[in-house]
Amino acid sequence: MVTDVVIIGGGVIGLAVARELLRLGARVRILERGSCGGEASWAGGGILSPLLPWNYPDSVTQLTQLSNRLLPGLTEILQQETGIDPEYQVSGMLVLPNMNNGQSTQFVEAESWCTRNAFPMKRIHSSEIMSKLIFGEPADKSALWLSSVAQVRSPRLLQALKRSVELSGGSIIEQTKVSGWRIGQGHVESVITDRGEYSGTNYVITAGAWSREILGRHALKLDIRPVRGQMLLFKVNPDLLGVVVLQNGFYLIPRQDGYVLAGSTTEEAGFDKSITIDARKLLLEKAHDLLPELTEKTLVRHWAGLRPGSPDNIPVINRHPAIDNLYLNSGHHRYGVTMAPGSAHLLSNMIMNNPQPFDITPYQWPV
Repeated sequence: MVTDVVIIGGGVIGLAVARELLRLGARVRILERGSCGGEASWAGGGILSPLLPWNYPDSVTQLTQLSNRLLPGLTEILQQETGIDPEYQVSGMLVLPNMNNGQSTQFVEAESWCTRNAFPMKRIHSSEIMSKLIFGEPADKSALWLSSVAQVRSPRLLQALKRSVELSGGSIIEQTKVSGWRIGQGHVESVITDRGEYSGTNYVITAGAWSREILGRHALKLDIRPVRGQMLLFKVNPDLLGVVVLQNGFYLIPRQDGYVLAGSTTEEAGFDKSITIDARKLLLEKAHDLLPELTEKTLVRHWAGLRPGSPDNIPVINRHPAIDNLYLNSGHHRYGVTMAPGSAHLLSNMIMNNPQPFDITPYQWPV
């Protein structure tokens, strides 16, 4: 197969880019070092919003808002195409007061941002949404209710995206590790792997935390590093928790079948994806403090993933400054699933010479 685009990395970003390019008529091949969707994309919670959007740069929130406009239609089409339900749902998020900062300051900042961005938000008492939560006395406290926050079940979204790529004629080659590049006169001629060389007209790196290592000396001043995040999974009554709950950076995410995710840590541990006893204890205590039913008895799994950390959570979505057919779509940090459709849209527009929905200067490759 003659390939228009070789994509290196089969996580949610790579799969979303592949699907978008296939939709636009390109011939696409994905090279994945392990199994598609087996790293940070699978490990994430799937909240489709920055945890507190008013604390992030506009370049982050404009990308997540673009994705939020695309995701309902995308998940519906994916379910029709593949028969796999990504479980997109608008569950809302209850933001409990931050115990470390002034509550009034937090509310003022939130209200200002939400008003400017037409983002639904109102002050409520926590018991209006979730009476079973406990977090000290008094139990009924002022909180923020973000009714439009949605979520998706990340593993199912990945399964659906992979199947959609296959059904659309995309080639996926797993268990294939990139070891180098063949570059001549500012142009990639082929990518070298442990299973041979692969050629295409254009090349896109969507390898998450491994992007800098894959680029090697061609990374220039790219600042993407692995950031470990550990999470717990509980199984409780499906009616126990119906909304995402956030306090002091810790969150609970309910699934439709009674599973509840609790997370997550943010650790500079290099490429070590080990789980730790200390993180398990910390997350379990926080989960139980919010919802007493979350205990050792209801705990079913503990895992870790490596996020592609980046300055201010701003990804790089751009062409290489010196190599004309090499592109990068990486560095989404905590929000790969959240930003995937929007990032794929921007990168595909770039490759296909289509207009962009907004200024993409903030996503330039650092030099």
